[in-house]
Amino acid sequence: MSLHSTAAQLATLAAEGGEHGGNHESISPLMTGGAAFVILLLLLWITTRFNRDR
Repeated sequence: MSLHSTAAQLATLAAEGGEHGGNHESISPLMTGGAAFVILLLLLWITTRFNRDR
């Protein structure tokens, strides 16, 4: 497979994917971001509990 044919196939695949949008109606960006933020804060808290010697 040559570089040119691979690039052409990827361009075709990218053009076809644009019609679907990729977003699901039930996934809220606010809830996803909020959950990620809470999880990161929890991991930060756990990390600081194990690193009490500093």
